[in-house]
Amino acid sequence: MSSCRRLCALLFLTLLLLQAFADVSQQHATGKQLGHGNEQEGALYKKVHRHKINCNFACARRCREASRKNVCTRACGTCCMRCNCVPPGTYGHKNVCPCYASLKTHGNQPKCP
Repeated sequence: MSSCRRLCALLFLTLLLLQAFADVSQQHATGKQLGHGNEQEGALYKKVHRHKINCNFACARRCREASRKNVCTRACGTCCMRCNCVPPGTYGHKNVCPCYASLKTHGNQPKCP
């Protein structure tokens, strides 16, 4: 009985060591290191964020010649927040911002000025 227990204990320890080596090799393959995982993980999986534009300024520029400035500015602001883009000029040029041009109202009219 004693030799059976020793054999089982030795087998259990061997399995634990194999599992530990597998974990270390997996962490090494993904670039993580013990104690420094967060720093390296941030470097490996860095998200790319597009530059946020100043929607208030862009919409004020877009709507400066509109007959109904408040309505234009409110609609433009909504479109700018969704698309993070406002076409240049006071009218047209919507091909520069496809998202901006594709937004529609409930009546299937263009939402963005």
